[in-house]
Amino acid sequence: MAPPPSSRERVKKAVRFGRPDRTPLSHAILPAAQIKYGSALAEILAEFRDDFGWDYMDDLSLDRFSPQYKPGDSRDDFGTLWRVEWPGICGIPVQGAIPDLDRYHEYKWPDVFSAGPPQGRQYGGHMIGLDDRWYARGGWFIYFEQLQQLRGMENFFLDLASESAAFGRLLDDLLDFNLRWIDRWTALPYDGLHFGDDWGSQTNLLIRPAVWRRLFKPRYAEMFSKAKAAGMDVWFHSDGFINEIAGDLIEIGVDVLNFQVAVTGHDWAARNIRGRVAVRTDIDRQRVLPFGNPAEVREEVQRTFESCGTAAGGLIACGEIGPDVPLENIRAMYEAFRDFGGGVRS
Repeated sequence: MAPPPSSRERVKKAVRFGRPDRTPLSHAILPAAQIKYGSALAEILAEFRDDFGWDYMDDLSLDRFSPQYKPGDSRDDFGTLWRVEWPGICGIPVQGAIPDLDRYHEYKWPDVFSAGPPQGRQYGGHMIGLDDRWYARGGWFIYFEQLQQLRGMENFFLDLASESAAFGRLLDDLLDFNLRWIDRWTALPYDGLHFGDDWGSQTNLLIRPAVWRRLFKPRYAEMFSKAKAAGMDVWFHSDGFINEIAGDLIEIGVDVLNFQVAVTGHDWAARNIRGRVAVRTDIDRQRVLPFGNPAEVREEVQRTFESCGTAAGGLIACGEIGPDVPLENIRAMYEAFRDFGGGVRS
């Protein structure tokens, strides 16, 4: 009998619709949930092991959290001021690094960031490790969100309306920064790179699709092309109602799409997504996971798998766990992943 495939082989087959032995599992744990539940959550995660190297290193201590998760006010490497009220829950940017575009020429960009394995876990969905056992998914590249953080959300949307020359330079300069950072990742033996921007509200895209296609689609295409040229998969996360641009993202090279199926609609996903791109699932974290019961969680997992997966694969089992999700629902989700995905227990 042949030995079971490694996690790395399993994920690659799932992404390529190559009939994996089971649906791969990806943890996505908000630090606040780890702080709240401690060993009780750790026991569940140890029983249902993920395929991306969750066991590769320890959690970051609270004092080493990034500015987005560290309690209080702190600035990130771009100079944006973050305010975090609840340790382990992503805070909000309260002061942009470039509040006045007329003074953009005074802004000093940070040095391009380093690449490689993190020094500890802060959020399971971003875990990677250079190890043959695990699929190595590196980076976390944002563009739309980074523009909002640099300018402030209100200023950014005014920029979109005016499209000044200075705003055009900012768009190009951030793209150049990201491209140079991507170069550092593609020089390492990673299997995929992770991009993400939350483009949707509950009911619509946050900007007109025509504007998205003119200003953002070609810039994403340029970033994705660097990963593809290096033989890496492109993973893309986007919350909200992204129905109008999902096809565009697939067109320009996304291999794995992580989106809120409960927001876009399960039936819409079945008609427009299933079989066209692999899906890293999002189990309804607005209603079912925090407020439902275990039976409803199980039903939601089954419905999501049926809407997004195929008999040949195309699924990565994932559901974000926040501190508002009861332990019994966390266990129910993982048990459903096992039962409907062919088994994920160690």
